Amino acid sequence: MALSKKPVTGMKDILPEEMKIRNYVQNVIKETYTAFGFTQIETPCVENISNLTNKQGGENEKLIFKILKRGEKLNLQTAQEENDVVDNGLRYDLTVPLVRYYSKNANDLPTPFKALQMGNVWRADRPQRGRYRQFMQCDIDILGDSSNLAEIELILATTTTLEKLGFKNFQIRINERRILKAMAAYSGFPEESFDRVFIILDKMDKIGLDGIKEELVKNDFPQESVEKYTQLFAEIQQQSDPIGYLAEILGEYMGDDVKQWMNEIIDSVKATKASDFEIVFDPTLVRGMSYYTGTIFEIAIPEFGGSCGGGGRYDKMVGKFTGHDVPACGFSIGFERIVLLLMEQGFKIPEDSNKVVYLIEKGVDSDRLCEVIAQAQKERQAGTRVLVTRMNKNKKFQKEQLKAQGYENFKEFFKNPLN
Repeated sequence: MALSKKPVTGMKDILPEEMKIRNYVQNVIKETYTAFGFTQIETPCVENISNLTNKQGGENEKLIFKILKRGEKLNLQTAQEENDVVDNGLRYDLTVPLVRYYSKNANDLPTPFKALQMGNVWRADRPQRGRYRQFMQCDIDILGDSSNLAEIELILATTTTLEKLGFKNFQIRINERRILKAMAAYSGFPEESFDRVFIILDKMDKIGLDGIKEELVKNDFPQESVEKYTQLFAEIQQQSDPIGYLAEILGEYMGDDVKQWMNEIIDSVKATKASDFEIVFDPTLVRGMSYYTGTIFEIAIPEFGGSCGGGGRYDKMVGKFTGHDVPACGFSIGFERIVLLLMEQGFKIPEDSNKVVYLIEKGVDSDRLCEVIAQAQKERQAGTRVLVTRMNKNKKFQKEQLKAQGYENFKEFFKNPLN
């Protein structure tokens, strides 16, 4: 039977043109985040299965690529449950590995610790436009800062990166888990049902407020609570100051400091942003991860029609490893969707004009070949990008292909130098 040339479903081969754009985007991300004081780290792609299934990852815990035990530890004949055959898994995001990394190395790290992490993650998801089973994530996180300066810095660093990549008129949607919980409690939903309510609320963009109301009723929530909850969202839409309105209506459910916390973030970002975007309070924003404890945010780019990144505060997660909570907040840029949009827009990388192609005719003797390569090496040391390649019979077509790759300058070397 012939071997399959196709990559595994949900994963893809990356051709040179896309690879150039991916490398360019990664370099812009790295340079920008470094300028904001973030330090790059790296963690393994494999994590202990108990870390990945600690009920913090929401729906993503159902999408883990699990790894069988190896060697004598794998005994299928005596296995009675999954834990008997599985001990590790591929990471589904970079946050869980980061928190484990920080918990192990905190004594050797500064406070606050500003981490930059870039790497592939895996989810056994249903592939679709901009969604793969293996994909690159680019995260920045601040651990050890309990103030909302962390949120402000994360938002400014991310939006500056998007601006450098040419994106404008996008939105940063922002909410607070404490507001979500206060609205649910005020409406009369029991605390143990909050996650179920939020899962339904997260469908607002797709089914609208009437659809949310219908879904809540179908899930056997009290009619009175459903009416009060959906009416609250309808009233918010009419307010010029929705956060102030909620602070007044929700009272002790929301807490006195939430209004000031949110307004400081929004006002500070508006006053200091260097990019063309809008920051918008969105009380329907949920974010799927169970580990979020406070501020949450997402990137909405009109050209994509969905989220192109997001994050939030997860102050309780380090404590799962160490027993001592550490304030933490992070933002993940939607790398794959950013690259997709750039390619669909016909994005061209700013080319370096200081590059040249050496075309060497077939049959050039070894001495002449060494002279040409030595000349290329000298130019490379002087900062010129030199591609050395054999000359094809159809030289015109070869040059057209090289020009499509951004090369304009050519030097030709023949077996007879007099040519």
